[in-house]
Amino acid sequence: MGNWVVVAQYENDTYRTEFIRRGLETKEHALEELHAAAHTYVPSKHVVEQWRQVYRFADQESYLVVIKGRLTKWECTLRIAELIPDSTDPAASERARMEDASVEDRTTEDSAVEDRTAEVSDEPQDRIPPGY
Repeated sequence: MGNWVVVAQYENDTYRTEFIRRGLETKEHALEELHAAAHTYVPSKHVVEQWRQVYRFADQESYLVVIKGRLTKWECTLRIAELIPDSTDPAASERARMEDASVEDRTTEDSAVEDRTAEVSDEPQDRIPPGY
């Protein structure tokens, strides 16, 4: 499982970040997915699209997408991001990635994972909250 993701960020009553793709192996693969999403991404807000404008930022790693719906104009930023460790312990980063991979398969293991994570140490660790 890779460390790269494609995200959409927008304001809809509150500022939101929505993961479009996760677990991409390389930056190049993430950029390919970003380019595809710029022309196909539809927000979870259910905008009925009349037209779309896509602006590429100078960094070449993010886009501003403007979608005109029936009643409103909706804007979001699409970009790529890389998961990086924030712990001095490399094993903590690996545990976080393993937890992220198992979140989708997990049903009743939530409390067991939280118990194991709490026992490891009190030092900072990469941790992905349950449900993501």
